[in-house]
Amino acid sequence: MKVRVFFSCLLIIVLHSCGVKKKVSHKKNKGTVISEEKPPKLPSVNETAFTKKLAKNNARLNPQTLAYIRRYAPIAVQEMHDYKIPASITLAQGILESGRGRSELALKSNNHFGIKCHTTWQGERVYHDDDEKGECFRKYTYPETSYKDHSLFLTQRSRYAFLFKYDITDYKSWAYGLRKAGYATDKKYPSKLLKIIRDYKLYTFDNQAKKSFTTSKNNKNRKQQIEKKYAPTKSTLKYHIVQKGETLYALSKKYNISVTDLMKFNNLLDTTISIGQKLIIKHQ
Repeated sequence: MKVRVFFSCLLIIVLHSCGVKKKVSHKKNKGTVISEEKPPKLPSVNETAFTKKLAKNNARLNPQTLAYIRRYAPIAVQEMHDYKIPASITLAQGILESGRGRSELALKSNNHFGIKCHTTWQGERVYHDDDEKGECFRKYTYPETSYKDHSLFLTQRSRYAFLFKYDITDYKSWAYGLRKAGYATDKKYPSKLLKIIRDYKLYTFDNQAKKSFTTSKNNKNRKQQIEKKYAPTKSTLKYHIVQKGETLYALSKKYNISVTDLMKFNNLLDTTISIGQKLIIKHQ
């Protein structure tokens, strides 16, 4: 009897210790090291004076968040002019997803947006407990590359296409649209983004003039190199355009692929698909 009680207690201790804390851990498959060029120095968007004024007017604002804005506001504005994503949205997502740049994932992987590996990612990777245990996340040499990859992630996936119909200053529609498109599973994700944007007046950066961010020849070359490195290889993908009456189950039978894989390839949260939607149905 005593032996049985002893092993029962030991089992409880082991199970408890396995699930106490989320950690980033490196596994055998670390991916391919992709050379990243050192990010160029970007022109100021008056971020220092802007954050000083914010702090002066509201002492309750988080100093780490203010420091994050000073560091990454120029990058968010640059991405806005390159890809038409509101700078306020990019900054708010970076602040939220990376814990102001201080999360374990951001510190060890320079991944500021929680972008997972998905099927097309060939670069370095780390594994982290998120919606599921030990999920694969992308790893970067520079956080700036994480910002560029975030832009590519939104512009190269059909499920986010409707977002670009919104005005560049319509951050509210973008916040709710990201949740609708499945970027995050948290139902409060839009309200969290909006609170950050409004508390720190990030919408100010959505009106930043483009003339001060004219992309130089070097920046253009870097942009093209990054897009080439991180974009899915078209030759390895096969697509299907959803027609009227088609279901994910029917497509799984047509192409001899499981519904689970179809959802995984296309980052779907459920089996709902719409007419005209472009689905990846094969990846080698």
